[in-house]
Amino acid sequence: MSTRWERIARETVGADYARVYDQRFRAMAARGADIHGEATFVARLLAPPARVLDAGCGTGRVAVRLAELGYDVVGVDVDASMLDVARAGAPELDWRLADLSAFDLGERFDVVLVAGNTIPLLEPGTLLDACERLGRHLAPGGVVVCGFGLDAAHLPAGCPPTALSDLDAAFGALGLDATARYSSWDGAAFDATDGYAITLYAEPAASGLRGSDLP
Repeated sequence: MSTRWERIARETVGADYARVYDQRFRAMAARGADIHGEATFVARLLAPPARVLDAGCGTGRVAVRLAELGYDVVGVDVDASMLDVARAGAPELDWRLADLSAFDLGERFDVVLVAGNTIPLLEPGTLLDACERLGRHLAPGGVVVCGFGLDAAHLPAGCPPTALSDLDAAFGALGLDATARYSSWDGAAFDATDGYAITLYAEPAASGLRGSDLP
């Protein structure tokens, strides 16, 4: 059975969506665009060689950059075709096929990164399960970083928005507080009208990873 992401990707991009998605970012980089905002954000939070889980890694753009910066990275995604592209581009990295609402890698990470509209593209009714699984992969003192669009202008066509209050409640049930929130990966102050949010979730005692030093 196809996932919400697969259905939307096939309808909006076509059957070869994984390759198209990968080539889109490669073309942006060739034009001189900075496509590494997520990795730079992580680097401001915690220095390598920290362990990072790229949850919803897609074709591996972020995980590859984090590995280049010296992080110990594992990429996990529910879409086999996206992971095929990731493995072809970086066969030396650790790529796992799994559903975020049910996965258990048996490992803990200093940073659990959930970018690329992964949260709103979860299957209906699985937000609580996914957040529980993401939180269970967090090492003591670590941080979950979630970035995604809040409105139609920042989401794929046909993807319903996820309310920040619902995400806060889901992680709050695990004892993880929203410790900082931004509107862009360069650390701009959060403004709901910008249509995008990056939120850090951590245990209240994890004061060293609250993003207070971000611009």
